[in-house]
Amino acid sequence: MAKQMKHQQSQCCYHNWMAQQRLDLDELVQALNNYPTDLDYLQLITSKVVYHFENYSTARAQLAKHDATSFFAPSWGSTFENSFLWIGGCRPSLTIRLVYALCGSQLNAHLDEFLEGVRHGNLGEISSSQLKSIDNLHAKSVKEEDKLTSHLASLQESMADEPLVLLANDNGSPGDRSQGEVVDKLRMNIFKSMIDILTPLQAVEFLVASKKLHLSLHEWSQRRDLRMGITQLLNPNQPSSSSDHPPPSI
Repeated sequence: MAKQMKHQQSQCCYHNWMAQQRLDLDELVQALNNYPTDLDYLQLITSKVVYHFENYSTARAQLAKHDATSFFAPSWGSTFENSFLWIGGCRPSLTIRLVYALCGSQLNAHLDEFLEGVRHGNLGEISSSQLKSIDNLHAKSVKEEDKLTSHLASLQESMADEPLVLLANDNGSPGDRSQGEVVDKLRMNIFKSMIDILTPLQAVEFLVASKKLHLSLHEWSQRRDLRMGITQLLNPNQPSSSSDHPPPSI
């Protein structure tokens, strides 16, 4: 009964987070469209979004100590999403790879204006010093990811055929149970460091793109599972759907 309650708490935490992301996205888009030059307001909105993410990460890490299964392989995640999980979530370096992609995309979209000397201050206009900081952050992220991956691999070997989720359950050592907290802290640190590197406008652009990507990918992959009948196997009460269009590009 206690485990089921913890599982329900983890699921509720996730659904609340998804709902918060939709609210944050609406506010970010409004700020980007209506106040692109109001730096104080953009910073205020960005700080709110970071605060929400930090609260979610803290709550999730605490729940992971008692509900490792939901952390490493959440039942509410789609098969597509779960196939890309790295220690209970995405790799921190994906944050940086998204910024790289957005920089190139925006530069190409406004290349003619850029060559004519027109400047918008967006992600397509990352400075050389910013790019150097982003490259250093990427190297740091990859190094920390490799360290965590190696650590968990060695723990798995020591546990022979025991499933990975046992690394964080109540039978493990205190160090094992804290893995969720360690990896979520890394994700949070990389995310906040990226925000600090970007200008207020660039930070809002990045947050809009990342939330659109996350939400659209989640919704598309859920519809995909419904079409394939996977969701019915896991949850017979879930209605079926035949829509299976890929998420829109950012």
